[in-house]
Amino acid sequence: MEDEFIYWPHPTPVGIRVEEVSGMESKSGAIWRDMAMQIYCENGRDGYREIGHFPNGAPFLFGLTARISVTHTGHLLAVATLPKTPEADLSRFNTRTALGIDAESLDRTQVLKVRDKFLSDSEKEIVGADDLEANIIAWTAKEALYKAALTEGLDFRNAIVIESLPQIDRKMNLPGAPAPVIGKAKILLPTPTDADNAAGINKPRACDMELYSYESDGYCVTLAYSPKCAKFSRR
Repeated sequence: MEDEFIYWPHPTPVGIRVEEVSGMESKSGAIWRDMAMQIYCENGRDGYREIGHFPNGAPFLFGLTARISVTHTGHLLAVATLPKTPEADLSRFNTRTALGIDAESLDRTQVLKVRDKFLSDSEKEIVGADDLEANIIAWTAKEALYKAALTEGLDFRNAIVIESLPQIDRKMNLPGAPAPVIGKAKILLPTPTDADNAAGINKPRACDMELYSYESDGYCVTLAYSPKCAKFSRR
């Protein structure tokens, strides 16, 4: 099994589809990533698919009007996907398509040493200094929120705000599993709304976001998404 790739598509309890590629422990680094991405591309529902990138770095699938977000760490590649939204511009932030995903190993103690760089003072009150799992969740949440914002240069500590942490879902989609604990967050975008512009108000736009985390083979995977984004039915 270690010398094979494992491809696993699954829906999440929050209505967002995630596809994972893992395995092939004999390879690492850029070689592993490229091979895993090839496995993902070959497993498209309608045949081979190809990932491109907008000028701001956000990924997209050629020929498909659906938001995707990609994360890679260690021997895990995960791609989150929303339903098709032909009415939305995928190159810009839109609550209909706001989505980000990030993953990190649950034993990455280095996160504790850099928490001052990504957590505000108020966030430190809900993320204990010695609680490794909470700090891993917070780190992946900040990264996922940054990806969802589609806005370069956002301040991790102050423009991406965690209001409450999710709890890691370790029984995802199992029969009888309790509903996951969803976290709350905000993204403070530097561009005001059209209504603010019309009223002559120049202030950041605050966008409500939700956070969902689950465990996959020793990794914490966190999704950041707008409550208003397109979602798959939760069957």
